[in-house]
Amino acid sequence: MKIVFLDEYTLGGTNLDKIKALGDYTGYESTKPEEIIERAQGAEVLIVNKVMIGAKEMDAIPTLRLICVAATGVNNIDLVAAKERGISVRNAVGYSTHTVAEATLGSILTLQRQVCYYDRYVKSGAYSASGQWVNFDRPTHRLWGKNWGIIGMGNIGREVARLATAFGCNVAYYSTSGATRNEEWPQRPLDELLAWADVISVHCPLNEKTAGLIGAEEIAKMKPSALIVNVARGGVVVEKAVAEALDAGQIAGAAFDVYPSEPMPADSPLLHTADPDKLLLSPHNAWSAVESIETLVECIATNIKDYKSGN
Repeated sequence: MKIVFLDEYTLGGTNLDKIKALGDYTGYESTKPEEIIERAQGAEVLIVNKVMIGAKEMDAIPTLRLICVAATGVNNIDLVAAKERGISVRNAVGYSTHTVAEATLGSILTLQRQVCYYDRYVKSGAYSASGQWVNFDRPTHRLWGKNWGIIGMGNIGREVARLATAFGCNVAYYSTSGATRNEEWPQRPLDELLAWADVISVHCPLNEKTAGLIGAEEIAKMKPSALIVNVARGGVVVEKAVAEALDAGQIAGAAFDVYPSEPMPADSPLLHTADPDKLLLSPHNAWSAVESIETLVECIATNIKDYKSGN
């Protein structure tokens, strides 16, 4: 069985022996769109993270029977085309739940306590030169007692809700699917959630219902003291609307780990806000703790083993 991994770099150099042991393995650091078909020739199993696989590629790789997505989201795969051609698509679920939830809490705490500003203040020597034992340049806030609104109550949203509750927050959520479930926390309409929350965190998939879900109109409903963090998918929250809201003082801060175009372009409005300390940005690595990547490799290996055994 030939196994081809087209973008190994997305797993950060983690040991892939558990996958390599399952067949005739070939891996590539990264793969351009025009290289996909040639590199995947003869593959029965194709592993991709962000590489796009559509009907054209599937038709040109007649041996293909399984696509393993090295992630949870599968919006880089034409699922309809795969089903029509009898190609199984398997993703990895749950490998980064705790990691992304922790990153979400960390982002909010960093913004609330102005960690970046005060770290820079001390390291610059300004604190040493001040002659004062404390500095109040920028107000900080506690998390306890705040209202935390969650958009998308899946595995990650539920873990964030648990952690936020442990920090003393009041938690409510909005279901982007419209499903009503028996959750520990109350469900609210989106407009009501936005107006109520001191913190909004986004944990939903990107689809026709969620694209542009949080734009200028929605942000205008939020408190001027509110914070928003998107660790889900770029495009759910409109970047330009957030940048403009930060500059206008409509919201107090924001954090992004995901972007509509990755890497983000140099002219992104998020890179040109008036007060950078209101904004926390990371390069789509909220999920990438070493332990999470190791679990992801195990998930991929399990998906291939299940395919081999006929499951």
